[in-house]
Amino acid sequence: MLFLETLALTLGLVAASPIEAIEGRDTPQTVHLTFHGGPAQYSLAFPADGKVYPTNNNIAVNIIDAPDYNAQYQCTFYTVGEKTLAGGITPQGLSQIYVGPPQPITGVSCAGMCIYTYGDCYRDGQYLGPCCSGYCAANKCRPWVNPTGA
Repeated sequence: MLFLETLALTLGLVAASPIEAIEGRDTPQTVHLTFHGGPAQYSLAFPADGKVYPTNNNIAVNIIDAPDYNAQYQCTFYTVGEKTLAGGITPQGLSQIYVGPPQPITGVSCAGMCIYTYGDCYRDGQYLGPCCSGYCAANKCRPWVNPTGA
C-alpha cells in the first residue's frame, strides 16, 4: 500500500514539473524565418505545431535567418533536390542556416518550443528546453553575442 501511495505522489510531482509551467501555453510558439536568395528575400511566421507550411516562393534560398527559434534542430525544410544544412551565427548574434546548394524551399515544418534569451533553461536542476537563439549558461539562455559589446 505504501508503494502505491509513493508511486502516486511521484507521478503527481512529475505531472506538475517546471516544464509544464514554462510550456503552459494554449497555442504553439511562433517561428519567424527570413529566407535569402541573392538580393531577394521573403519572410514567414507560423506556429511550431508540426504542420508543413508551404513557402509559395521559388527563389533559390542560400541563407535562412532564425532570430527567435531553434530552427536548425527543430524544423524540417522541404526542397525539391538534395540539400545540406549548416548552422552559423552572424557577428551580431543572429542564428542562420546555410542551404547548399541554393534552391527553393517548398515548405517548412517546426515542432517543439525553445526558451527565449535570459529565460531559465534549467530550473531546480531540471532541463527545461533548448535556447531559441543562444546558449545555456548559469541556468539562463544567453545571447550568442554580448549585447553591450564589451
